[in-house]
Amino acid sequence: MEGLVAYGFFFLTLVGIYGLLALGLNVQWGYAGMLNIGVAAFFAVGAYTSAILTTAPSASHLGGFEMPVWIGLLAAMFMSGLLAIFVGLITLNLRSDYLAIASIGIAEIVRLVLTNEGWLTGGVRGLAAVPQPTSGRAPDWLAALVPAPDQFLYMLLVLLLLMIVYWANERAWRAPWGRALRGLRDNEAAARAMGKNALAFRLQAFTFGSMVMGLAGGAYAHFVGFISPEAFHPLYATFLVWAMLIVGGSGNNRGALVGAFVIWIIWSGSEFIITRLPEDFIARGAAVRVLLIGIVLQVVLLWRPRGLLPEQPPRPIENDRSISSPGRTRPR
Repeated sequence: MEGLVAYGFFFLTLVGIYGLLALGLNVQWGYAGMLNIGVAAFFAVGAYTSAILTTAPSASHLGGFEMPVWIGLLAAMFMSGLLAIFVGLITLNLRSDYLAIASIGIAEIVRLVLTNEGWLTGGVRGLAAVPQPTSGRAPDWLAALVPAPDQFLYMLLVLLLLMIVYWANERAWRAPWGRALRGLRDNEAAARAMGKNALAFRLQAFTFGSMVMGLAGGAYAHFVGFISPEAFHPLYATFLVWAMLIVGGSGNNRGALVGAFVIWIIWSGSEFIITRLPEDFIARGAAVRVLLIGIVLQVVLLWRPRGLLPEQPPRPIENDRSISSPGRTRPR
């Protein structure tokens, strides 16, 4: 029973991390219609940035700064946002299909840098001993109540970060900024005619979404304690995130979280089954897991093309001066 509870903490922590990725992608695609197929790049940059800043001195990679974890997470967001600004200034004027191709190229460049620059990232050997902020911090009374108390505390930390990002996304969705993004997404010519700077709004959305992905990367690094380039393979760090957003419903933050939960249940549940097959079938089973996610995508797209929780019209924010209240006239 204790092992099952500990696995529940592990499962919910990973759902929270993937939920952050889905929320970041939802800002880019669901709000602004930007087709980013390079999610893995920003996820990896965030993970390595936080890990390098918080690990102990090592001869195998850059590091030894031993900074607090919260500084590492902030730096992860900053570096992912900086990369997004650099990429966005070059690519955001491209059409969606060309932006997708460009983002794939950026993700591949980041992967090659992580693999080949051993002095910086440890190369293929990876980067170990990434500290977890809750390790050894659980009080005695908590250890008496729940198994794996350190893991339980880290799960709560990740879920708290998820709640903060969800709240920020919801605020942005209902604010004038979110309305401008949806206007550019649905009818760019009309939005430009109303004086909206398409590049500026897209760059802001692309940067904000990428910073959330960087935060997810930092949270992942401190959770698993070891990262390597293989952990940020496009299958795990891009394909699954897109599947979560499509299944849950793009443009709906609750849908993004529901999609993260549903897809991760299918992904981890299929792994549980496949590892119990005979050895000859385990290698083939990995391909079956991807096929299973593809089937789920096809079923959802045929049954509910807009996802399990489709995009809904936003409710206005209270005291939003850009919207006239009933019985009140807007000052001229």
